[in-house]
Amino acid sequence: MDKPRIAQVLAGAKQGGAENFFVRLVKGLQDTNQVDQHAFIRAHRHRLDSLEAAGVASDGFRFGGKFNPIGGLRFRRALRQFHPDIVMTWMNRASIATPPGDYSLISRLGHYYNLKYYRHADYWIGISHGICDHLIQGGMPAKRVFYIPNFADETPVKPLPRDSFETPADSPLILAAGRLHKNKGFDILLQALKQVPGATLWLAGSGPEEQALKQQCTELGLDQRVRFLGWRNDVTTLMKTADLFVCPSRHEGLGSIVMESWAHECPIIATDSQGPGELIESGHTGIITPVDEADALASAIRELLDNPVESQRLVQNASQHYWQHFSRSVIVQQYLDLYATVRKSRSSG
Repeated sequence: MDKPRIAQVLAGAKQGGAENFFVRLVKGLQDTNQVDQHAFIRAHRHRLDSLEAAGVASDGFRFGGKFNPIGGLRFRRALRQFHPDIVMTWMNRASIATPPGDYSLISRLGHYYNLKYYRHADYWIGISHGICDHLIQGGMPAKRVFYIPNFADETPVKPLPRDSFETPADSPLILAAGRLHKNKGFDILLQALKQVPGATLWLAGSGPEEQALKQQCTELGLDQRVRFLGWRNDVTTLMKTADLFVCPSRHEGLGSIVMESWAHECPIIATDSQGPGELIESGHTGIITPVDEADALASAIRELLDNPVESQRLVQNASQHYWQHFSRSVIVQQYLDLYATVRKSRSSG
């Protein structure tokens, strides 16, 4: 049988975790030489260049909407011209823009999105068990809902100098990363940091809460201990440098950052939000604390910073768990298996 023709559709932002994983997965699939892919994305030059350098045919579109109907028409015309066997859409806008057609439509959900945007699909992927339950409880047929998590950026990295970003070289170093949004709970992390004397926090990310968080730092007297790094494309390098990664989210669909910390051997403390709470076995592959409880988070941070033997034990357990269950090779194969199942079902139907 010839290679399945897969259209990968993402109408995402210029930067973002889902957008980064889109590139990783599409490249991973391309490297197998078992699929014929075409990426339909927004015209962000850096993403188009990255995909095309990997041998993935890619086109940029505006995807339409009430203020730009022509963009949607152009995308749908290009999609028909590709004649895909399978179309996989990523997140709301791509799913809204992609109609049913003479192909199998798979919608991939990375969060607990409103399901009205996904009901026209034929199959659904949830990147956590919780999201799969959300889909099934929302009326999607269980036999057409598949659980496939993310994998990390596994590119080997070297740590930065400890005194980077004017950081005291002998200071315990905590890292947090993500969009500066209320859902990420960075305000709780700052409250916890107040209770961890001498530690420095590198906060990598940008977003609507940046000014509020900087003001909170000033009010808490933390201006000398927090470094706002802006959006970074080298978070795994930062992980290799830090003593500890903290994910204080209130809401987190999967928490791909958990896999990043596991793959790059940075011990992790996370709050019990949806994804991290599902992924991490507290006390074995990381530490889980309650959502929105700064005191508990601070206590866990102090305990792990003070106990490097325990920290290393968590790292070893987490690394083994990652490579066995969440590595690039494992997850790419799961997608290939799903595409084969979908294509077989279509041909036999």
